[in-house]
Amino acid sequence: MTADPKGVLTGAHFLDGDQACTEGCLAAGARFAAGYPITPSTEIVERFAQRIPTVGGVFVQMEDELAASIAIQGAVWGGAKAFTVTSGPGFSLMMEHLGYAVMTETPCVLVNVQRGGPSTGLPTLPAQSDMMQARWGSHGDYEIIALSPSSPQECFDLTIQAFNLSEEFRVPVLLMMDECVGHMTEKVVIPEAEGIEIRPRRLTTLPPDQFTLYATNGDMVPDMVHAGMGYRFHVTGLTHDDRGYPAMTAQAQDKLIRRLKGKISTAAERIAFRDEEALDDAEVVVVSYGITARVAQRAIEDARRKGLKVGKLRLITVWPFPERQVRELAGRVKAFVVPELNMGQMALEVERAAGGRARTIPVPHAGGTVHQPADILRAIEEAAK
Repeated sequence: MTADPKGVLTGAHFLDGDQACTEGCLAAGARFAAGYPITPSTEIVERFAQRIPTVGGVFVQMEDELAASIAIQGAVWGGAKAFTVTSGPGFSLMMEHLGYAVMTETPCVLVNVQRGGPSTGLPTLPAQSDMMQARWGSHGDYEIIALSPSSPQECFDLTIQAFNLSEEFRVPVLLMMDECVGHMTEKVVIPEAEGIEIRPRRLTTLPPDQFTLYATNGDMVPDMVHAGMGYRFHVTGLTHDDRGYPAMTAQAQDKLIRRLKGKISTAAERIAFRDEEALDDAEVVVVSYGITARVAQRAIEDARRKGLKVGKLRLITVWPFPERQVRELAGRVKAFVVPELNMGQMALEVERAAGGRARTIPVPHAGGTVHQPADILRAIEEAAK
Protein backbone atom coordinates (compact mmCIF):
# COMPACT_ATOMS: atom_id res chain seq x y z
CA MET A 1 0.00 0.00 0.00
CA THR A 2 1.43 3.36 -1.03
CA ALA A 3 0.14 6.87 -0.54
CA ASP A 4 0.89 10.29 -1.95
CA PRO A 5 2.04 13.03 0.44
CA LYS A 6 -1.59 13.88 1.27
CA GLY A 7 -2.31 10.33 2.43
CA VAL A 8 -4.40 9.30 -0.59
CA LEU A 9 -3.77 5.71 -1.69
CA THR A 10 -2.22 5.05 -5.08
CA GLY A 11 -1.58 1.96 -7.16
CA ALA A 12 -3.52 -1.30 -7.50
CA HIS A 13 -5.61 -2.52 -4.58
CA PHE A 14 -8.09 -5.29 -3.84
CA LEU A 15 -11.14 -3.35 -2.59
CA ASP A 16 -14.85 -3.80 -2.37
CA GLY A 17 -17.15 -1.13 -3.76
CA ASP A 18 -17.74 0.53 -0.40
CA GLN A 19 -14.00 0.79 0.27
CA ALA A 20 -13.37 2.08 -3.25
CA CYS A 21 -16.04 4.73 -2.74
CA THR A 22 -14.24 5.88 0.42
CA GLU A 23 -10.98 6.21 -1.47
CA GLY A 24 -12.79 8.15 -4.17
CA CYS A 25 -14.13 10.56 -1.57
CA LEU A 26 -10.63 11.10 -0.17
CA ALA A 27 -9.07 11.50 -3.61
CA ALA A 28 -11.76 14.02 -4.57
CA GLY A 29 -10.82 16.15 -1.58
CA ALA A 30 -13.69 15.33 0.79
CA ARG A 31 -12.61 16.18 4.31
CA PHE A 32 -15.94 16.02 6.12
CA ALA A 33 -18.51 13.26 6.35
CA ALA A 34 -21.52 12.77 8.58
CA GLY A 35 -23.53 9.60 8.75
CA TYR A 36 -25.56 7.14 10.73
CA PRO A 37 -24.84 3.39 10.57
CA ILE A 38 -27.07 1.50 8.16
CA THR A 39 -26.41 -1.67 6.21
CA PRO A 40 -25.00 -2.03 3.57
CA SER A 41 -23.42 1.42 3.41
CA THR A 42 -21.73 1.61 6.82
CA GLU A 43 -18.37 0.33 5.60
CA ILE A 44 -17.88 3.54 3.60
CA VAL A 45 -17.85 5.81 6.62
CA GLU A 46 -16.13 3.21 8.80
CA ARG A 47 -13.18 3.32 6.43
CA PHE A 48 -13.43 7.09 6.13
CA ALA A 49 -13.27 7.41 9.93
CA GLN A 50 -10.15 5.23 9.96
CA ARG A 51 -8.45 7.00 7.04
CA ILE A 52 -9.37 10.64 7.60
CA PRO A 53 -6.70 11.27 10.28
CA THR A 54 -4.05 10.61 7.61
CA VAL A 55 -5.26 13.53 5.48
CA GLY A 56 -6.76 15.87 8.05
CA GLY A 57 -10.53 15.97 8.29
CA VAL A 58 -13.57 15.02 10.32
CA PHE A 59 -16.16 12.27 10.47
CA VAL A 60 -19.14 12.74 12.76
CA GLN A 61 -21.59 9.96 13.58
CA MET A 62 -24.90 11.77 13.90
CA GLU A 63 -28.03 10.76 15.78
CA ASP A 64 -29.89 9.96 12.57
CA GLU A 65 -29.89 10.47 8.80
CA LEU A 66 -31.78 13.76 9.07
CA ALA A 67 -28.96 15.22 11.10
CA ALA A 68 -26.30 13.75 8.80
CA SER A 69 -27.83 15.16 5.62
CA ILE A 70 -27.95 18.71 7.02
CA ALA A 71 -24.59 18.56 8.80
CA ILE A 72 -22.77 18.05 5.52
CA GLN A 73 -24.40 21.18 4.14
CA GLY A 74 -23.17 23.26 7.05
CA ALA A 75 -19.69 21.87 6.42
CA VAL A 76 -19.87 22.86 2.75
CA TRP A 77 -20.82 26.45 3.56
CA GLY A 78 -17.91 26.40 5.99
CA GLY A 79 -15.55 25.52 3.13
CA ALA A 80 -15.33 21.71 3.09
CA LYS A 81 -16.12 19.14 0.47
CA ALA A 82 -18.59 16.86 2.22
CA PHE A 83 -20.68 13.73 1.78
CA THR A 84 -22.99 11.34 3.56
CA VAL A 85 -23.92 7.70 2.96
CA THR A 86 -27.07 5.73 3.62
CA SER A 87 -29.45 3.06 2.40
CA GLY A 88 -33.18 2.33 2.32
CA PRO A 89 -35.02 4.07 5.18
CA GLY A 90 -32.16 6.50 5.70
CA PHE A 91 -32.46 7.70 2.11
CA SER A 92 -36.14 8.42 2.71
CA LEU A 93 -35.25 10.53 5.75
CA MET A 94 -32.75 12.56 3.72
CA MET A 95 -35.24 13.68 1.07
CA GLU A 96 -36.17 16.97 2.72
CA HIS A 97 -32.53 17.97 2.95
CA LEU A 98 -31.90 16.84 -0.61
CA GLY A 99 -34.43 19.48 -1.64
CA TYR A 100 -32.78 22.01 0.65
CA ALA A 101 -29.41 21.39 -1.01
CA VAL A 102 -31.03 21.83 -4.42
CA MET A 103 -32.69 25.09 -3.38
CA THR A 104 -29.61 26.55 -1.68
CA GLU A 105 -27.29 25.21 -4.41
CA THR A 106 -25.06 23.42 -1.94
CA PRO A 107 -22.54 21.12 -3.67
CA CYS A 108 -22.38 17.78 -1.85
CA VAL A 109 -22.57 14.04 -2.49
CA LEU A 110 -25.10 11.54 -1.12
CA VAL A 111 -24.22 7.86 -1.51
CA ASN A 112 -27.07 5.34 -1.44
CA VAL A 113 -26.06 1.68 -1.28
CA GLN A 114 -29.45 0.26 -2.18
CA ARG A 115 -31.14 -2.66 -0.46
CA GLY A 116 -34.57 -4.25 -0.60
CA GLY A 117 -37.59 -2.33 0.66
CA PRO A 118 -40.10 -0.84 1.42
CA SER A 119 -39.49 0.03 5.07
CA THR A 120 -36.75 -2.00 6.75
CA GLY A 121 -37.02 -4.54 3.96
CA LEU A 122 -33.90 -6.59 3.27
CA PRO A 123 -31.07 -4.83 5.15
CA THR A 124 -28.28 -7.06 3.84
CA LEU A 125 -29.56 -7.99 0.38
CA PRO A 126 -29.55 -6.12 -2.93
CA ALA A 127 -32.10 -4.08 -4.79
CA GLN A 128 -32.25 -1.12 -7.18
CA SER A 129 -35.59 0.09 -5.92
CA ASP A 130 -34.69 3.69 -5.05
CA MET A 131 -34.16 4.88 -8.61
CA MET A 132 -37.36 6.88 -8.92
CA GLN A 133 -37.00 8.17 -5.38
CA ALA A 134 -33.59 9.53 -6.42
CA ARG A 135 -35.30 11.65 -9.05
CA TRP A 136 -38.59 12.55 -7.43
CA GLY A 137 -38.09 11.95 -3.70
CA SER A 138 -38.10 15.57 -2.58
CA HIS A 139 -41.06 17.85 -3.20
CA GLY A 140 -41.14 20.61 -5.79
CA ASP A 141 -39.69 20.97 -9.27
CA TYR A 142 -35.97 20.37 -9.64
CA GLU A 143 -33.36 18.43 -11.59
CA ILE A 144 -30.85 16.04 -10.07
CA ILE A 145 -27.68 14.21 -11.09
CA ALA A 146 -27.40 10.53 -10.17
CA LEU A 147 -24.66 8.09 -11.18
CA SER A 148 -24.73 4.28 -10.99
CA PRO A 149 -21.47 2.28 -10.76
CA SER A 150 -21.31 -1.37 -11.78
CA SER A 151 -17.89 -2.26 -10.34
CA PRO A 152 -15.59 -1.29 -7.47
CA GLN A 153 -13.39 0.54 -9.99
CA GLU A 154 -16.37 2.64 -11.02
CA CYS A 155 -17.22 3.19 -7.35
CA PHE A 156 -13.87 4.96 -7.10
CA ASP A 157 -14.03 6.75 -10.45
CA LEU A 158 -17.67 7.84 -10.26
CA THR A 159 -17.34 9.08 -6.68
CA ILE A 160 -14.74 11.55 -7.93
CA GLN A 161 -16.99 12.38 -10.87
CA ALA A 162 -19.88 12.95 -8.46
CA PHE A 163 -17.86 15.51 -6.50
CA ASN A 164 -16.72 17.19 -9.73
CA LEU A 165 -20.28 17.49 -11.02
CA SER A 166 -21.52 18.77 -7.68
CA GLU A 167 -18.93 21.55 -7.76
CA GLU A 168 -19.48 22.39 -11.42
CA PHE A 169 -23.26 22.68 -11.15
CA ARG A 170 -23.61 23.51 -7.45
CA VAL A 171 -26.04 20.68 -6.90
CA PRO A 172 -26.23 17.59 -4.67
CA VAL A 173 -25.14 14.53 -6.66
CA LEU A 174 -26.34 11.02 -5.86
CA LEU A 175 -24.20 7.92 -6.19
CA MET A 176 -26.73 5.10 -6.58
CA MET A 177 -24.82 1.96 -5.68
CA ASP A 178 -26.38 -1.38 -4.73
CA GLU A 179 -25.47 -3.98 -2.13
CA CYS A 180 -23.83 -6.31 -4.65
CA VAL A 181 -21.52 -3.66 -6.06
CA GLY A 182 -20.90 -2.27 -2.59
CA HIS A 183 -19.74 -5.64 -1.26
CA MET A 184 -18.08 -6.94 -4.43
CA THR A 185 -14.28 -7.16 -4.15
CA GLU A 186 -12.15 -6.58 -7.25
CA LYS A 187 -8.97 -4.91 -8.40
CA VAL A 188 -9.14 -1.12 -8.18
CA VAL A 189 -6.43 1.02 -9.71
CA ILE A 190 -5.95 4.43 -8.08
CA PRO A 191 -3.85 6.87 -10.13
CA GLU A 192 -1.30 9.27 -8.75
CA ALA A 193 -2.92 12.47 -7.53
CA GLU A 194 -1.76 14.45 -10.55
CA GLY A 195 -3.54 11.96 -12.81
CA ILE A 196 -6.95 12.62 -11.21
CA GLU A 197 -9.03 15.54 -12.43
CA ILE A 198 -10.43 17.44 -9.47
CA ARG A 199 -12.83 20.28 -10.15
CA PRO A 200 -12.34 23.15 -7.71
CA ARG A 201 -15.16 25.00 -6.01
CA ARG A 202 -16.54 27.99 -7.89
CA LEU A 203 -15.48 30.70 -5.45
CA THR A 204 -16.07 34.32 -6.34
CA THR A 205 -13.21 36.66 -7.15
CA LEU A 206 -15.39 39.75 -6.68
CA PRO A 207 -14.90 42.05 -3.70
CA PRO A 208 -17.66 41.93 -1.06
CA ASP A 209 -19.31 45.15 -2.20
CA GLN A 210 -19.76 43.76 -5.75
CA PHE A 211 -20.83 40.22 -4.91
CA THR A 212 -24.41 38.95 -5.20
CA LEU A 213 -24.96 35.45 -3.79
CA TYR A 214 -26.94 33.93 -6.66
CA ALA A 215 -25.96 36.13 -9.60
CA THR A 216 -24.75 34.08 -12.57
CA ASN A 217 -22.43 34.66 -15.49
CA GLY A 218 -24.47 33.11 -18.27
CA ASP A 219 -24.21 29.40 -17.42
CA MET A 220 -26.96 29.58 -14.75
CA VAL A 221 -24.50 28.49 -12.02
CA PRO A 222 -23.50 31.18 -9.48
CA ASP A 223 -20.12 31.48 -7.85
CA MET A 224 -19.94 30.66 -4.15
CA VAL A 225 -18.54 32.06 -0.92
CA HIS A 226 -17.80 30.46 2.44
CA ALA A 227 -18.41 31.62 5.96
CA GLY A 228 -15.35 33.51 7.12
CA MET A 229 -14.36 34.90 3.73
CA GLY A 230 -15.55 38.39 4.65
CA TYR A 231 -18.86 38.31 2.74
CA ARG A 232 -22.29 38.92 4.22
CA PHE A 233 -24.83 36.53 2.73
CA HIS A 234 -28.13 34.85 3.51
CA VAL A 235 -28.89 31.19 2.70
CA THR A 236 -32.49 29.98 2.84
CA GLY A 237 -34.67 27.17 1.54
CA LEU A 238 -37.40 29.72 0.87
CA THR A 239 -37.88 31.06 -2.63
CA HIS A 240 -35.27 33.79 -2.81
CA ASP A 241 -33.95 36.53 -5.02
CA ASP A 242 -30.40 36.84 -6.36
CA ARG A 243 -29.20 38.17 -3.02
CA GLY A 244 -30.45 35.04 -1.24
CA TYR A 245 -33.23 36.87 0.62
CA PRO A 246 -36.79 35.48 0.70
CA ALA A 247 -38.93 36.67 -2.20
CA MET A 248 -42.51 35.44 -1.88
CA THR A 249 -43.73 36.18 -5.39
CA ALA A 250 -44.71 34.08 -8.36
CA GLN A 251 -42.19 35.96 -10.48
CA ALA A 252 -39.29 35.13 -8.15
CA GLN A 253 -40.40 31.48 -8.00
CA ASP A 254 -40.57 31.22 -11.78
CA LYS A 255 -37.14 32.79 -12.29
CA LEU A 256 -35.46 30.65 -9.63
CA ILE A 257 -36.98 27.28 -10.53
CA ARG A 258 -36.34 27.74 -14.24
CA ARG A 259 -32.68 28.42 -13.49
CA LEU A 260 -32.32 25.50 -11.04
CA LYS A 261 -33.79 23.14 -13.62
CA GLY A 262 -32.12 24.73 -16.61
CA LYS A 263 -28.54 24.52 -15.32
CA ILE A 264 -28.87 20.71 -15.38
CA SER A 265 -31.23 20.14 -18.31
CA THR A 266 -29.24 22.30 -20.73
CA ALA A 267 -26.10 20.30 -19.92
CA ALA A 268 -27.82 16.90 -19.93
CA GLU A 269 -26.04 15.68 -23.05
CA ARG A 270 -22.59 15.92 -21.52
CA ILE A 271 -23.72 14.73 -18.09
CA ALA A 272 -25.42 11.59 -19.40
CA PHE A 273 -22.49 9.15 -19.39
CA ARG A 274 -23.23 5.71 -20.81
CA ASP A 275 -21.57 2.53 -22.02
CA GLU A 276 -22.68 1.55 -25.53
CA GLU A 277 -21.93 -1.59 -27.49
CA ALA A 278 -23.07 -2.92 -30.89
CA LEU A 279 -25.88 -0.40 -31.35
CA ASP A 280 -25.34 0.33 -35.04
CA ASP A 281 -27.15 -2.76 -36.33
CA ALA A 282 -28.98 -3.82 -33.18
CA GLU A 283 -32.56 -5.02 -33.39
CA VAL A 284 -32.87 -5.33 -29.62
CA VAL A 285 -31.18 -3.10 -27.04
CA VAL A 286 -30.67 -4.13 -23.43
CA VAL A 287 -30.82 -1.12 -21.11
CA SER A 288 -29.35 -1.76 -17.67
CA TYR A 289 -27.30 -0.24 -14.85
CA GLY A 290 -25.43 -1.19 -11.68
CA ILE A 291 -25.06 -4.87 -10.82
CA THR A 292 -27.81 -5.84 -13.27
CA ALA A 293 -25.66 -4.66 -16.16
CA ARG A 294 -23.09 -7.31 -15.30
CA VAL A 295 -25.70 -10.07 -15.30
CA ALA A 296 -27.18 -8.67 -18.52
CA GLN A 297 -23.78 -8.83 -20.20
CA ARG A 298 -23.87 -12.64 -19.95
CA ALA A 299 -27.36 -12.72 -21.45
CA ILE A 300 -26.28 -10.43 -24.29
CA GLU A 301 -23.33 -12.67 -25.11
CA ASP A 302 -25.56 -15.78 -25.05
CA ALA A 303 -28.04 -14.07 -27.37
CA ARG A 304 -25.32 -13.12 -29.82
CA ARG A 305 -24.12 -16.71 -29.92
CA LYS A 306 -27.63 -17.57 -31.06
CA GLY A 307 -27.33 -15.08 -33.89
CA LEU A 308 -29.50 -12.33 -32.41
CA LYS A 309 -28.55 -8.72 -33.06
CA VAL A 310 -28.40 -7.33 -29.55
CA GLY A 311 -26.92 -4.01 -28.45
CA LYS A 312 -26.07 -2.75 -24.99
CA LEU A 313 -26.90 0.59 -23.42
CA ARG A 314 -25.56 0.71 -19.88
CA LEU A 315 -26.64 3.75 -17.94
CA ILE A 316 -23.75 5.25 -15.99
CA THR A 317 -25.71 8.43 -15.47
CA VAL A 318 -29.30 7.51 -14.66
CA TRP A 319 -30.43 11.10 -14.02
CA PRO A 320 -30.60 13.08 -16.20
CA PHE A 321 -31.95 10.20 -18.24
CA PRO A 322 -30.46 9.87 -21.79
CA GLU A 323 -33.78 10.62 -23.42
CA ARG A 324 -32.45 11.69 -26.81
CA GLN A 325 -30.36 8.54 -27.25
CA VAL A 326 -33.27 6.25 -26.38
CA ARG A 327 -35.61 8.20 -28.64
CA GLU A 328 -33.21 7.89 -31.59
CA LEU A 329 -32.69 4.17 -31.00
CA ALA A 330 -36.45 3.65 -30.80
CA GLY A 331 -36.71 4.75 -34.41
CA ARG A 332 -34.63 1.81 -35.64
CA VAL A 333 -34.86 -1.10 -33.17
CA LYS A 334 -37.66 -3.56 -32.44
CA ALA A 335 -37.55 -3.39 -28.69
CA PHE A 336 -35.77 -2.46 -25.50
CA VAL A 337 -35.22 -5.04 -22.76
CA VAL A 338 -34.86 -3.45 -19.31
CA PRO A 339 -33.76 -5.74 -16.45
CA GLU A 340 -33.54 -4.12 -13.02
CA LEU A 341 -33.78 -5.09 -9.37
CA ASN A 342 -37.14 -3.44 -8.91
CA MET A 343 -40.58 -3.90 -10.40
CA GLY A 344 -39.90 -1.74 -13.44
CA GLN A 345 -38.87 1.79 -12.48
CA MET A 346 -36.37 2.88 -15.15
CA ALA A 347 -38.31 0.81 -17.69
CA LEU A 348 -40.96 3.51 -17.41
CA GLU A 349 -38.43 6.11 -18.53
CA VAL A 350 -37.33 3.94 -21.45
CA GLU A 351 -40.94 3.45 -22.49
CA ARG A 352 -41.64 7.16 -22.21
CA ALA A 353 -38.60 8.14 -24.25
CA ALA A 354 -39.34 5.47 -26.87
CA GLY A 355 -42.72 7.07 -27.43
CA GLY A 356 -44.37 3.93 -28.78
CA ARG A 357 -41.94 3.50 -31.68
CA ALA A 358 -40.36 0.42 -30.12
CA ARG A 359 -41.57 -2.00 -27.47
CA THR A 360 -40.24 -1.84 -23.94
CA ILE A 361 -40.00 -5.21 -22.20
CA PRO A 362 -39.28 -4.94 -18.47
CA VAL A 363 -37.55 -7.81 -16.67
CA PRO A 364 -38.51 -7.01 -13.07
CA HIS A 365 -36.98 -8.53 -9.97
CA ALA A 366 -38.10 -7.65 -6.44
CA GLY A 367 -34.56 -7.89 -5.04
CA GLY A 368 -32.84 -10.11 -2.53
CA THR A 369 -30.82 -11.78 -5.30
CA VAL A 370 -29.85 -10.80 -8.83
CA HIS A 371 -31.41 -12.01 -12.09
CA GLN A 372 -30.50 -15.26 -13.71
CA PRO A 373 -28.99 -14.54 -17.15
CA ALA A 374 -31.49 -17.00 -18.62
CA ASP A 375 -34.38 -14.75 -17.57
CA ILE A 376 -32.90 -11.81 -19.45
CA LEU A 377 -32.09 -14.03 -22.44
CA ARG A 378 -35.72 -15.14 -22.68
CA ALA A 379 -36.79 -11.51 -22.76
CA ILE A 380 -34.27 -10.78 -25.52
CA GLU A 381 -35.57 -13.72 -27.56
CA GLU A 382 -39.14 -12.48 -27.12
CA ALA A 383 -38.12 -8.97 -28.17
CA ALA A 384 -36.41 -10.26 -31.31
CA LYS A 385 -39.55 -11.98 -32.65
